[in-house]
Amino acid sequence: MKLPSLFIPHGGGPCFFMNPGARPDPMWRPMESYLEALIADLPERPKAILLVSGHWEEAQFTVHMGNRPDLLFDYHNFPPHTYQLRWDAPGAPALAHRAATLLSAAGFPTGAELARGWDHGVFIPMMVSVPDADIPLAQLSMRADLDPTAHIAAGRALAPLRDEGVLIVGSGMSFHNLRERGAHVTARADAWDDALTAAVTDPDPAARADRVARWSEMPFARFAHPREEHLIPLMVALGAGGDDPASCDFTAHVMGWTVSGYRFG
Repeated sequence: MKLPSLFIPHGGGPCFFMNPGARPDPMWRPMESYLEALIADLPERPKAILLVSGHWEEAQFTVHMGNRPDLLFDYHNFPPHTYQLRWDAPGAPALAHRAATLLSAAGFPTGAELARGWDHGVFIPMMVSVPDADIPLAQLSMRADLDPTAHIAAGRALAPLRDEGVLIVGSGMSFHNLRERGAHVTARADAWDDALTAAVTDPDPAARADRVARWSEMPFARFAHPREEHLIPLMVALGAGGDDPASCDFTAHVMGWTVSGYRFG
């Protein structure tokens, strides 16, 4: 059965795990609930996950070939217990090799990595979505030029994985401006989110790809993303979605931001 591709929000740092043994701050609960239901809402349980995080960039697309990566605690100034979190899922080296083969066949030079740990764009949302850590996962880097068209094309190259029981996930944030927080942000964040969602859900797949690739022309684009690394995983998910229908399946306000998640297929 063909799985969808997804663009999910991964929150801020270890936001879902700030209070040991308790639910997170109420503002994060809608996002937590969305992530908790992520796997159950699929047509079948994935055999493996290929995830692109907004926290890993390389000169060329690079796949993690490790069998059981450590965690990379790439957030700062959080409580000590948040640096002891565990998500001990197996890696997916066979999937990583398959992804590298598909990207290479599409003309993309592709690297391999063994030593890097899974960053918090991987393990924080996956601790919520796959709490038993029982689905193998391979991480794919972004390309450091953050070219939206190239990342959409890379997603298209990876699309056959969806027919092989693989869930393709872009993990980022649809709004990511850490310097702007509070109620004064929301009107601009709403306008940006409306424009982005209209583009992402355009029923014409060619128009959809073109509109999203030109994201920087949308209202308040650079306000929402002074640097676009948290948006680029959306491009991979969209490309992998191909001609399938696109929908917005999550929207909430966090810190004054409007944050959305999208599903393709």
